[in-house]
Amino acid sequence: MITPEHSLLSLPALRQLEQNAEAAGLQLMQRAAQAIAQWCQAHIQPGAAILVAAGPGNNGGDAILAACLLKQAGYAVEVLLPEPRVNAAVAAALQHWQALGGSVRPTLGDTTPAWLLDGLFGVGLSRPLSGAWLHLIRRLNSLPCPKLAIDIPSGLDAWTGQPRGTALRASHTLSLLCPKPGLYTGQGRDYCGHTSIALLDCPPAHYPEASGSIAVPSTLALKRWHSSHKGSYGSVSVIGGARGMSGAAILAGRAALALGAGKVFVHTQDALLLDPATPELMLRPWQDGMNVPAANVMLIGPGLGLSDQAHQALDALLLHDNTLLLDADALNLLAADSQLQARLRQRSYPTLLTPHPSEAARLLDCSTEQIQADRIGAAQQLARQFACNVLLKGSGTLLASSGQPYRLLVHGSPALAVAGQGDLLGGAICALLAQGMSLLDGAHLAADLHACAGEQYEAAQGGPIGLSASTTLQLMSHELNQRLKQAGAPAF
Repeated sequence: MITPEHSLLSLPALRQLEQNAEAAGLQLMQRAAQAIAQWCQAHIQPGAAILVAAGPGNNGGDAILAACLLKQAGYAVEVLLPEPRVNAAVAAALQHWQALGGSVRPTLGDTTPAWLLDGLFGVGLSRPLSGAWLHLIRRLNSLPCPKLAIDIPSGLDAWTGQPRGTALRASHTLSLLCPKPGLYTGQGRDYCGHTSIALLDCPPAHYPEASGSIAVPSTLALKRWHSSHKGSYGSVSVIGGARGMSGAAILAGRAALALGAGKVFVHTQDALLLDPATPELMLRPWQDGMNVPAANVMLIGPGLGLSDQAHQALDALLLHDNTLLLDADALNLLAADSQLQARLRQRSYPTLLTPHPSEAARLLDCSTEQIQADRIGAAQQLARQFACNVLLKGSGTLLASSGQPYRLLVHGSPALAVAGQGDLLGGAICALLAQGMSLLDGAHLAADLHACAGEQYEAAQGGPIGLSASTTLQLMSHELNQRLKQAGAPAF
């Protein structure tokens, strides 16, 4: 069961949750206001000037009631109410605010607050912002102060993470009742800043079935015993490396070793005998009949190329009876050949596609912009169309499998936006699968380790530039071992 703090709900399910809570007598607006005020008191200097921008709907009501609490706590609070036509909840909150002696300003003017609280629009926004609202949000963005968005930055789609015309660029976001996928995927992280969740003490029984989850799998399946040996941890075969492109396949093989696979074979077209940096890799040619050693998991695609030989290799491996990951050029070959697609759909063994947005666009015969406009929908469509599991890379990586809740990663860093990182991720996934993790859990955990490595590098270096593959693998191995230790599973 997905816990409330990890639940990603659809909009109808979120509305059902609100109705369930209200029917049970929970006063959600008052609870939201208390959570917002508590956050502010924990983060904002006492007595600071706070501008509360309130909209005409419930998000505005949350904001105004929070303004009341902050005023009572001694903050210098002003309320900006650009739209005088408000719903009943906002009108009641306004009466309370005015009873406390608070005033309302209809325009921004030239105020310079220490903090901005954004309560203009919440998750129910269904149209692009234009006209006066567009102008106001641009002016609010220009304010030289930190900004707290209530539930979701105004103008940001809570499910796609895409701005509707424009959106407030918050330094912090306090999401109410449950996380929203738009906080983490698409452009969400660029607009939301640091995100935290306030569940408002809503009992778990009120939560409908979740559509997705942000929970990261446990590492306990990777526990190691003193009596184990390399054969205990599976084998991986990487097939790629057309002539002149063997580096991609070798990077994937190095990642498989670094994340714990017992044996790793790398099959390239180049006549390579040894990887000097990682002599543990077993390098083999693949041009002679695709004689691939028995392996628990196979990865095809890194540096594969689009030649006839590459096509034949993919065609042969789709008939293989072990777990198969398709990445890079394997996805491009698949997108261009309906027969390969039919063969993929007929596979009865675990299969994972790991496209980035442009590769996903080729697979779905659409534009990259269309993929990014609805990343959740795109991942789910790929899983349905190709009858397999899908990991859609990018900011807010997604995993989809037909009939199961989707999974969303909340970590990541632009430090990972360099060549070769996708090859590392593919090899890391294979390593965890070879050690016995299920396909979705292994892919999810590997992607999270990869994302956290990027974050750790950025924090240590003070910026995202310069992350190398070798550094990434060191950070990933360290992070995995730390998680094993914390889970009580000794790693030897």
